[in-house]
Amino acid sequence: MESFVDEVAIEVYAGHGGAGSVHFRREKYVEFGGPDGGDGGIGGNVILRPNLSMYTLDKYLSKRKFKAEAGFPGVGDNCSGKKGEDLTLFVPLGTQIYDEETGDLLFDFVSDTQEYVVVRGGRGGKGNTHFKSSTNQTPRFAQPGEDGEYKFLRLSLKLLADVGIVGLPNAGKSTLISKITDAHPKIAGYAFTTLSPNLGVVKRRGDIFRFTIADIPGIIEGASMGIGLGLSFLRHIERVRGILYLFDSTSLDIEEDLKMLRNELSTYNPELLNRPYLIVLNKIDIWDDPEFTKDLISKVSHLGKVVAISADQETNLEELLTTMDETFFKEEIEKVLNPKESKQILSSSENTELE
Repeated sequence: MESFVDEVAIEVYAGHGGAGSVHFRREKYVEFGGPDGGDGGIGGNVILRPNLSMYTLDKYLSKRKFKAEAGFPGVGDNCSGKKGEDLTLFVPLGTQIYDEETGDLLFDFVSDTQEYVVVRGGRGGKGNTHFKSSTNQTPRFAQPGEDGEYKFLRLSLKLLADVGIVGLPNAGKSTLISKITDAHPKIAGYAFTTLSPNLGVVKRRGDIFRFTIADIPGIIEGASMGIGLGLSFLRHIERVRGILYLFDSTSLDIEEDLKMLRNELSTYNPELLNRPYLIVLNKIDIWDDPEFTKDLISKVSHLGKVVAISADQETNLEELLTTMDETFFKEEIEKVLNPKESKQILSSSENTELE
């Protein structure tokens, strides 16, 4: 089983340029026949590209140095050497490329059509044919190839999820994502089951619209300062457009729990508090009492829009998804549906009754 690795440092070397050739034509009655040494080939580049089937940087743990092929030397008859073959390294979509020595962000992969030439191969040396002159008809020297570029890189993965699920340990994040997507995270009835983010795709309205959702390992107070597991994975919600704050409905103080979670997100990145959000109360199957559930919702409704569910029993999951459509993806839905259909879908979340 692959381990989740979201940050790693590697070294990349472009190929050395090929040497120019010292060569002479063989012509009768002409000393050395005149120079005809070809130029050396350009060294290969190192290119980074995203791969949609990759979700972790673990492949770069066992090997940290990568070098493209050198350019081939020139030969006689003014023939240039072949260019060195480029080396292509694949990374998960969402990977950011940093210069480890300066800390500068070099590139950010946000589309699977992007590619980035991170280091370029050295130029090939000129053959001796370039150095013939009126005073030197038989140059016996050529240029060596140039060194290729080198960089010490840090690859840092930030998941490209549309929605992030944030909550205390054992709130049911993994169960929820397993019910509304095809993801299959490890699930158990104890805290910190999730040791890495899980990413899934939610298919909506007959699969005419999709969005990605990630559950972030349980955040506890002090996560932004390195306590617990949350700090390592808070970066994975930086790109989300919306947040689900998921709570165990049996919590003694949901308002205080929400305050703590939002404080940790704000400490890590204050801009996260500007994202639209929903409050999701999970595990309402414990009491199976609709009136009690309605009372619970009314007590916390001043905190924001609230949806009560049981992820385990799949209760009210369609209500949750419809509310997410309206809250996070209204414009996208209007683009893929005609105005009458989109109005009907987006208004349905307001009229959905508790099951």
